[in-house]
Amino acid sequence: MKASPTHRARVTLRIALLGTRGVPARYGGFETCVEEVGQRLAALGHKVSVYCRTDSESDTSETEYLGMDLVYLPALRRRALETLSHTGLSVFHLMLHRPDVAIVFNAANAPWLPILRAARIPVATHVDGLEWKRAKWGPTGQRYYRMAEAVAVRFSDALIADARGIRDYYRDEFDAETHLMAYGAPILTDAAADRLAGLGLEPDGYHLVVARLEPENHVHTIVEGYVRSRAELPLVVVGAAAYARKYVSGLHSCADERVRFLGGIWDQEQLQQLYANARLYWHGHSVGGTNPSLLRAMGAGTAVNAFDVNFNREVLGECGWYFRLPADIPALIEAAEGPVSDTTLRAKQSQERAKSYDWGQVADEYEKLCLGLASGKLKGQHARFGRGFLWAPRRTAGRPVHGAVGP
Repeated sequence: MKASPTHRARVTLRIALLGTRGVPARYGGFETCVEEVGQRLAALGHKVSVYCRTDSESDTSETEYLGMDLVYLPALRRRALETLSHTGLSVFHLMLHRPDVAIVFNAANAPWLPILRAARIPVATHVDGLEWKRAKWGPTGQRYYRMAEAVAVRFSDALIADARGIRDYYRDEFDAETHLMAYGAPILTDAAADRLAGLGLEPDGYHLVVARLEPENHVHTIVEGYVRSRAELPLVVVGAAAYARKYVSGLHSCADERVRFLGGIWDQEQLQQLYANARLYWHGHSVGGTNPSLLRAMGAGTAVNAFDVNFNREVLGECGWYFRLPADIPALIEAAEGPVSDTTLRAKQSQERAKSYDWGQVADEYEKLCLGLASGKLKGQHARFGRGFLWAPRRTAGRPVHGAVGP
């Protein structure tokens, strides 16, 4: 990894990254962003501290990773409290070490922001997608997330959005500006395929899904549609879900023998080969903004069929084919497996489009943001009219939300 040459810091900052599971990135978009941006900020000379959760997969003996300092803290093992409890401990830890800038990932952690504000630690919040649309949260959880968005607007010095749809949502609902910073796409050429044989797969010989197994990622839509098709190539599903046993059980019950569930794969080389050698990558995410899995498939040179929502169209454009219902999928599968297919052309177009999503440029933008926060120039500029602490968003019950599609 090379640091971006386009912007070099004149000031060395102490930057704390918190609110995620930490690094190495093994879980989702936030962790990928922390790893990719954090290592580049460290390479530019900044002292970067990443707060990591201790769990069965953590090697807490490693105190440094890709130039970043690692701080391990526990979390309550309950879905509703895991993220919030770990971030709370992280906030109290960094209060003792006082970084120049803190970047909090996930608006769900917003209740801790007033403490950072009171301590005069400049803070930006990466607000993520429309988390309150996820089916795993009941009415109480959904109300909490809506409240947390308002708190993030009120107590952050800056807001970060990774997609235009999220930026537009915060403009419309809170009259608040965000710093738009999409994720980067790793570009892969001449990918190997030697790790596929152990999975019983061949290059260009399977369809691929990589996602957490949750309703908003529409794996059920893809599996149901695939089962209705006359597909000859298997559908390979990579992913797991810690709190969605009923949903996962339903996926298995509606699948047939052509669907292969591999669970979570943490071997990044093997996962990269899966992306690069698939006939098609199926992307069902609908509420999370710009998604690293989508960019990873595009960067690996694989054609993509995606759930039809503005977040995905923003990234894929005309390179993608789109679906909404299981009934949409058989024709797309049969077109891809037929004698005349445009998957090769779409794969090339997707990879070319992915080149505009560059992690070096993203890290430069994060660095500029951190320098602005540390200097005090960006303090509170995102909220043009300073709406109140528990102000309710303007959205009415019948009004559609940017990028939001139900499961």
